[in-house]
Amino acid sequence: MRERLDGAWVEGQVARTCAAWEACAVGSVHGGPRYGVEEQVRREREYDAALGVVESEVKRLPGAGRVWIAAQERMTLAFARFAGAALDLEEDAVHLLTGDFVPAGIQLSRWARRFDDGLSMAEIVQASRNAWTACGLQSLLGERVGLTPSILGYSLLYPYTDNFLDCVELDAEEKRRMGERFGRRLEGEAVAAQNRREAVLWALVGVIEGQYGRAEYDQVYECLLAIHRAQEGSVAQMVRRPEAAEVLRISCAKGGSSVLADGCLVRGWLTEVESEFCFDWGVLLQLGDDLQDVREDLQRGSATLFTSAAAAGVPLDGLTRQLLGFSEQISCNMDETMQGTAMLKNLLRTSWRSLIVGAVADSHEFFSAGFLREMEQCSPFRFEFLRARRGRLASREGLFTQVFSAFLEGTEGDLDLPVPALGLHEFLTT
Repeated sequence: MRERLDGAWVEGQVARTCAAWEACAVGSVHGGPRYGVEEQVRREREYDAALGVVESEVKRLPGAGRVWIAAQERMTLAFARFAGAALDLEEDAVHLLTGDFVPAGIQLSRWARRFDDGLSMAEIVQASRNAWTACGLQSLLGERVGLTPSILGYSLLYPYTDNFLDCVELDAEEKRRMGERFGRRLEGEAVAAQNRREAVLWALVGVIEGQYGRAEYDQVYECLLAIHRAQEGSVAQMVRRPEAAEVLRISCAKGGSSVLADGCLVRGWLTEVESEFCFDWGVLLQLGDDLQDVREDLQRGSATLFTSAAAAGVPLDGLTRQLLGFSEQISCNMDETMQGTAMLKNLLRTSWRSLIVGAVADSHEFFSAGFLREMEQCSPFRFEFLRARRGRLASREGLFTQVFSAFLEGTEGDLDLPVPALGLHEFLTT
């Protein structure tokens, strides 16, 4: 009999992960390669060369069809060259990204647009990020990499639930009522959708139910309820100022439950070791996102470990060292307990570290000068270069939109994914 992954299990894992986090308090910027200025400049030239290819391809794109497909291939090739020359990715790692992960994101995006053409590019990218986490877990759990109905349905829940709960224009009572109804739907109760948002959520849960029956796969629905309850708990970070210990507990519950659900949806169940790894990975991603979003979270009044320190005028050096140490600990656990190739594990380890280093570069005003110098040596690009390119790309929203459209053009390689029994069109026309 498999263990239950219910609220009591999650509370136990939160306590365990909080203790693991505290054990990393005395950390250092260790692990990973170091880069000198000349080496960084060389890699920056590779970055600009790849960006130039993308800009050139977008400028000459006409209507649609095979010309778009050829442009996709050329942009993918440019990324492959950049990944090898500037990021030191092995050929099989690049193939995994371009041959498995990118197609999964494209398939999700096409399905999402057919399901709800009101979804923004940012919301679809948000869903794709979760799908890519699930794809990484497929390999670590010994499964074939690819988009499945349940991964699709769960990933698309994010833009609707997260953004609803984060919306400051909506009052707490409205959020509470919707959360209560959604919880009943996740428990399997036949709750009629009352508005457009509920129709979307109900339909996406139906996609998951179409792959995993409730009677046979109880862990799946325990995990979905766990992340729902954790999201509701995270609203407390917006409406009041919890103590530091509670901030950590809420962050662990939300992040850990999120990736726990990803892992369970890969095949419908998890072992004890697998569930603990998934939970820890989720906490790492949540804290990494919190570091990335420290500036925005401060502006909207959301309490995280990083905004609490920044608001008190404390440099984020220590917390970031702690996060790097936590990342190393999870990497070691992954090596010891999970399936998958050494290449995949190294790719994940590199991506976790890059998330943290990139966040430091972007939010440089929250760190000491000495720490920034130390961290910049861990980056293949100079921090000033990264900020300049990020600002340049942010001012070219049209480029992002056109590249996004180019990769959504056509239907070749689409999976035979389900159409929800109750989707937006059905709700709006009945």
